[in-house]
Amino acid sequence: MIGRSTFSRTASFRPENSGQNAVSLIGNISFSLFVAGVVIFTVIAATYEPMDPLFHPSDKITTFLSSTSNATLKSDDSVVKTGEDFMAANQSVFAGFINITDVETTEINSEANQLDCEVTIPIDCKDPEVFHLMIKATIDKFKDIHFYKFGKAATVEGTSNSCDMAWRYRPKDGKTAAFYKDYRRFVIEKSENCSVHVIGIGEYHSGVNARKRKKSLKSGFQNSSGKIDDFSLPLVGEAVNDSLPVVESENAFKEGKYLVYMGGGDRCKSMNHFLWSFLCALGEAQYLNRTLVMDLSLCLSSIYSVSGQNEQGKDFRFYFDFEHLKEAASVLDQVQFWADWGKWYKKNALNLHLVEDFRVTPTKLVDVKDTLIMRKFGKVEPDNYWYRVCEGDAESVVQRPWHLLWKSRRLMEIVSAIASRLNWDYDALHIERGYKARNKQVWPNLDKDTSPSSILSTLQDKIEQGRNLYIATNEPDVSLLNPLKNKYTTHFLDEFKDLWDESSEWYSETMKLNGGNPVEFDGYMRASVDTEVFLRGKKQVETFNDLTNDCRDGIGTCNIAAS
Repeated sequence: MIGRSTFSRTASFRPENSGQNAVSLIGNISFSLFVAGVVIFTVIAATYEPMDPLFHPSDKITTFLSSTSNATLKSDDSVVKTGEDFMAANQSVFAGFINITDVETTEINSEANQLDCEVTIPIDCKDPEVFHLMIKATIDKFKDIHFYKFGKAATVEGTSNSCDMAWRYRPKDGKTAAFYKDYRRFVIEKSENCSVHVIGIGEYHSGVNARKRKKSLKSGFQNSSGKIDDFSLPLVGEAVNDSLPVVESENAFKEGKYLVYMGGGDRCKSMNHFLWSFLCALGEAQYLNRTLVMDLSLCLSSIYSVSGQNEQGKDFRFYFDFEHLKEAASVLDQVQFWADWGKWYKKNALNLHLVEDFRVTPTKLVDVKDTLIMRKFGKVEPDNYWYRVCEGDAESVVQRPWHLLWKSRRLMEIVSAIASRLNWDYDALHIERGYKARNKQVWPNLDKDTSPSSILSTLQDKIEQGRNLYIATNEPDVSLLNPLKNKYTTHFLDEFKDLWDESSEWYSETMKLNGGNPVEFDGYMRASVDTEVFLRGKKQVETFNDLTNDCRDGIGTCNIAAS
């Protein structure tokens, strides 16, 4: 056997067989290259992730959405990004702001008019000259904001020298695509010759008579340049109308087409998880051209609650802008829908199409004619997560409509009020400590690097001494940071707790949404407000980018986070 094998190998390499061997060798090499190419292409295709965040798998999108400022404030699933965070702040839209030189400078009382001067006559708030005087005083007082529109001055009943006026504005250094609205009370003094002067401007939102309901978001608004914007931007400061939409008639109800998700394991998960699943449902409803029947009652995860336990019965409207959602998308409240369904489904022979397998893709439901499609999810996680519907082949047809979901304007109103009290002229510092500072094995330097002495050393080249410094932190004992007061005027979230206490507008409005019961300003609300105030600072100093070289997620994760 050995000799025969040796003879065979030797014979195959005879000179007369060299041509055949060469062809065979080239064929083998070509086939090997082809196989290698297929393998490489397959690996690339399987691992490639496009830059569009909407097409990231759930673990990637969670990381992406929880990032708010270069990996500092995205920790612990604290605050998620919503639609307005993805909107580019197109500076051309904001170019037409009003300068003080744009305001007419007509003298209010000429010498001729002074002959008829009556000092005792109350101030006429509707007098154009008084209006222009108030505008100039406002622009002169608030140096760090750009003004885009002023509302008509309103008379204050019971006074002879006060007027209320509203305006729309943006901070000069604003990085977000949003407008803000303020309305304040002006005290106007009339001298002996009847010339008038603004002697006082009230606090944020003191001019309640100038507060008017805004037009529908769909209609756009007129800016100072006289143009109508063809898209919607968040406007913080208007009255919120997030009443529940209703179907106007039985006939309208039976002609509608609806989608509802029932059950599943998404409840009481992080806000990242909730949004990823909820927007899958909303995306499928839009793909199928159906109204989404949504449950406005949320379960707040224990990671955000003050009690440390999951808390049921939280209203969607506490955290997100339902007014914008209902104006921009077709949605109904689940409670109201089932009440209408119970009244009309038998009479009108309405049909329900039940789907109990998330692998039934949206494309297979396009031709369903039944009034209601119900996706029912079981009890086995993770196969009962709503977002599973949008995985696989569905990713190419169902896109999550992030632009439809904005943060609660009631919470953003608190953010705006804090920034306004600081005249939009402050720097911001984020200090993350908590359990991370205590865990020296995973974060060996964090405790030392976030000590007052280390922070002061870091800030000396970053923030000018004497500045207003807003400190966003999870440190429960803020007295630890008292040494910073020696160089800066420090501000913490709880300094502004009157904005959500029992006398506040936020408290009364959320209590109405909650059936007359008080609403707790919970951990997610606190983190959301803290984060947004931080992001509006002129300069921002972050924990893991600036104060320490430790990795946000612990030893050895810096490169992972960066990728």
